[in-house]
Amino acid sequence: MLIVAPVALVVVTVNALTHLADLPRLAAWEPWVWEATSAAAIVLFALWIPWLTTAAASPEEAVAGGWRPKLRFALVHLAGLLAYSGLHVTAFVWMRKAAYALMQAPAYEFGGRFVYELRKDLISYAVFVGVFWLLAILRRRRDEPLRPVSFDIRDGGRIIRAPLSQIVAVSSAGNYVEFWLADGRRPLMRATLAAIEVELERFGFVRAHRSWLVNAGAVTGLRPDGSGDWTVELGALEAPVSRRYPQALERLRAPG
Repeated sequence: MLIVAPVALVVVTVNALTHLADLPRLAAWEPWVWEATSAAAIVLFALWIPWLTTAAASPEEAVAGGWRPKLRFALVHLAGLLAYSGLHVTAFVWMRKAAYALMQAPAYEFGGRFVYELRKDLISYAVFVGVFWLLAILRRRRDEPLRPVSFDIRDGGRIIRAPLSQIVAVSSAGNYVEFWLADGRRPLMRATLAAIEVELERFGFVRAHRSWLVNAGAVTGLRPDGSGDWTVELGALEAPVSRRYPQALERLRAPG
């Protein structure tokens, strides 16, 4: 709101003055009513729709790879745009009718210009989506802890301080997890794979199989095994990628 309110004030002022200069026969109050009701309808009633749709389908999904995230993004935001524009137009038309009645002027006629308004609303909707997405990224970066350079593996009575880049994968081994290190070591730590996933997933580690957690930064290749399953190549190590983890495959296939 701290961003939208001052911008709306500037837009209302510029557009109203422009209407007065271009259409001198208008009553002096009419352009101000037009612009103020349009801005008020967005701020009071329609602004939350771009916020909700951005939360439901952020632009990151559209570039995540695969056609399903792109299709979902397109459908969510198409519905959001139509709802945003419909609510915006409906609200400002009723506000203008009330204002014209208050000024004892002839009734306000919208004239069925929805397509014209939809074109304008497309621009403001896209701007709002971009602003909300940017704010979400900034908030996430603010709350995200600094990336550690190493991870402490408690192997029995000793601690192995392994650089994250040297942890190629982690696999389940009964009541333990086995760390596959780039130098060939395979220390064991008494823990569940789910607990290790919670600690490492934010740093690029992906749950590719119920028994495997892999470092996406260490991927050197991927190959299909049939029936939707894949094998991820991590240098000399190979790990399974189950079709039950489709998001893992998308992340592992993404460049970088």
